[in-house]
Amino acid sequence: MLITIAPGVRLFVDVQGPSHVPDGPLLREKPTLILLHGGPGYDHSSFKPAFNALADRVQIVYVDHRGHGRSDRRPEAEWTLDTFADDVVRLSDALGLVKPIVLGQSFGGFVAQRYLARHPGHAAKVVLSSTSPHLGLDRKLAMFERLGGPVARELARAFWTAPSAATWAPYVQTCLPLYNTRPGDALARQRTLFNEPILFASASGEQQTMDLLPGLAAVRCPVLVLAGADDPVCPLADAQDIAAAIPAPWGRLAVVPDAGHGTWRDQPEAAFALLRQFITEPA
Repeated sequence: MLITIAPGVRLFVDVQGPSHVPDGPLLREKPTLILLHGGPGYDHSSFKPAFNALADRVQIVYVDHRGHGRSDRRPEAEWTLDTFADDVVRLSDALGLVKPIVLGQSFGGFVAQRYLARHPGHAAKVVLSSTSPHLGLDRKLAMFERLGGPVARELARAFWTAPSAATWAPYVQTCLPLYNTRPGDALARQRTLFNEPILFASASGEQQTMDLLPGLAAVRCPVLVLAGADDPVCPLADAQDIAAAIPAPWGRLAVVPDAGHGTWRDQPEAAFALLRQFITEPA
């Protein structure tokens, strides 16, 4: 469904599960988990069906970022982390959500980091999953070379220094298969609604110079930094930087061995055990 969050701005939202469930003589309210997908340019479909594993604990809100997927197309001037971060608050207000749990994956983690900086008291908890606080090109290139050799390193360098359709196509062919340690869903890309211009605008613009670490000093809620040990595009060292920037006692780092980008894709049992523990423990 399309939810109006501001005049002329509608986001596509899919809600899984009720917010209140029978529990003896009462209706118990479950926490709501807002999922911020990766990209930019992609949609929420990468979370489905895997996140069904958490539906017994939380009401799940899948959302396509502004301008992405099934959400309304918006002008390029609005394709900014600040706007996407503020949209989490706008969406929560529109849905009547108070103190949601927010999970940002990859690019969604960039958004979640800006959300933490701009709205430090809004969330109950936040998960920063397979994400980075900066471009960190040298780390990316070293990981791609380790996993795919000099060819992968050069194709990664070409894309991340000059994002375009010409550098994206060979990157998809050679580098994307290195993102994970296990073969992925062969049909996943076919299910994805891909808005290519957003990818190139962000990867060649804001992502080149962003530094999200200073804003993490504002954190005032529990934050789980979830990383795969073998993630080439958001390397483990990036997650370590994020965890180190979060003031005590709010941050913790969890590393999933033999997992890449989106730990649940490679090690679902371990990843969802960590998420379930974090979601259910007292704040």
